[in-house]
Amino acid sequence: MTTATSVSPGRSASAPASGPPGASPYGARRSVIESGPRLAFVTLGVLLATLLELIDTTIVNVSLPYIQGNLGASQEEGTFIVTAYIVANVIVIPMTPWLQRRFGRRQYYLASILIFTFSSLMCGLSNSLESLVFWRVIQGLGGGGLISTSQAILRETFPPDKQAAAQAIFSVGVIIGPTIGPVLGGVLTDELSWPWVFFVNIPVGLTAAFLVGSFLRNPEPPQKLAIDGVGVTLLAVGLATLQYVLDEGQEKDWFGSEAILYTAIVSGITLTAFALWELYGARQPIVDLRILKNKTVTAGSLLGACLGVSLLGSLITLPQFVQSSLGFTATLAGEVILFRAVTIMVFTIPSARLAASGKVSPVIQIGVGFLLLAISNIWLAAVTTTDATYWTFFWPLAVSGVGLAQIFVPISLAVFGAVEPRDVPKASAMFNLMRQLGGSIATAVLITIIARQAAIHQTELGSHAALGVPQIRQFVDARGGPGNVQARIALNGIIVNQATTLAYADTARFVGELTFLFVPLVLFLRKKKPVMPLSP
Repeated sequence: MTTATSVSPGRSASAPASGPPGASPYGARRSVIESGPRLAFVTLGVLLATLLELIDTTIVNVSLPYIQGNLGASQEEGTFIVTAYIVANVIVIPMTPWLQRRFGRRQYYLASILIFTFSSLMCGLSNSLESLVFWRVIQGLGGGGLISTSQAILRETFPPDKQAAAQAIFSVGVIIGPTIGPVLGGVLTDELSWPWVFFVNIPVGLTAAFLVGSFLRNPEPPQKLAIDGVGVTLLAVGLATLQYVLDEGQEKDWFGSEAILYTAIVSGITLTAFALWELYGARQPIVDLRILKNKTVTAGSLLGACLGVSLLGSLITLPQFVQSSLGFTATLAGEVILFRAVTIMVFTIPSARLAASGKVSPVIQIGVGFLLLAISNIWLAAVTTTDATYWTFFWPLAVSGVGLAQIFVPISLAVFGAVEPRDVPKASAMFNLMRQLGGSIATAVLITIIARQAAIHQTELGSHAALGVPQIRQFVDARGGPGNVQARIALNGIIVNQATTLAYADTARFVGELTFLFVPLVLFLRKKKPVMPLSP
């Protein structure tokens, strides 16, 4: 008896499955849709795990000066505390679909939470830089298994009529987590001590582990898969060296440094070799790059990278600017970022309902979101001046929040709706990897722009700060005249502050212009309207 295989529009036909009718080519697959209290417990466990990973991408940043002082580390050595976590994270993310299949989604997810929680304890107990960096690597390996797996779990656990709600919940965690990280880190460091930025993970992690262990079910049993050792090695070396180049490039003058140049070459060669091996050499690839043959997944992943640039870019530059140039405290700087977070929380559910209703094409909704994101960054550049106050940033950040709320749920529905259920983990891993890499690239590029543009602006402003200018002469004379050292120092301080402010404005303008350039990619997303209403 033969059965016909139905292939949805925009999806590629899969190889015929061996075994009983309805079996997945990767093993017997079952529905894991939940309802009632069980759905609520799974959702809470997944949301807690998601927040764990995302908060830790930023919570340590504000504590670095205290950690460096306590452990006797230099500023450059201290950056490895952040870099170690991110490198381990990006290496694991693309491997999560394979790891889920090999060990079972529930087992792998639970193990990732426990690894993350235990390494958080050990990070807080570390009394040397070497120990802390080691446990941050382990923490990153555990955290890398949480994000894309979380998104896939919500996708398959929620019923079809609540898919938009599932992605809305996930998007709140993804966007809010990095935002509250610096605020929480500052409070814990100021009120307690730096180890508490790690200890705070322990009760949350144990709660998430209990909920996941008690209520999460596997969509398919663990499978015996051969380990793609070549692929794992090439991926680890390629992404680790790429992350090193991005993190250390500006500090070491980019390709003016032989270390950066050679590391970049190694990264390029190994990532190219990895792609060729996974596509043509590996029998059971650790990362199935064939998922990128789907135009929607490819376009969605590139838009995810742009999302990472815009989302994490302002998290890096804006707090630095308001603290260094405007004299804001760490708490006030965190509150400014919360303008956008609150707006996202307010508009995400209405956006999800609109996406689920089918009344507006996801292409239009995502396109409008990216346009608002671009406009908000251009607006932010315009108001980034030395005269800015606390409320100056409200409207640009609020518009940014509205834009982000229009993007995440529709783009998730579009990407996951374009693939078969068994390929959801692959699409999720690719989307989240690109978002993470987008954030890393944003960090490297924006820090470089600040350093180089500040020098350019300082030279230009200095050339106009002649004593023949009445305002300059009046300023200098009021402080003892041209021969007074303090007068010259005060004048130079104003020039440096103005130059730095202009450089920060340049970063916002750059992100806005880059976002505009990415908008046409939305045309490659599937235009089919969702048929899943969002239940009240």
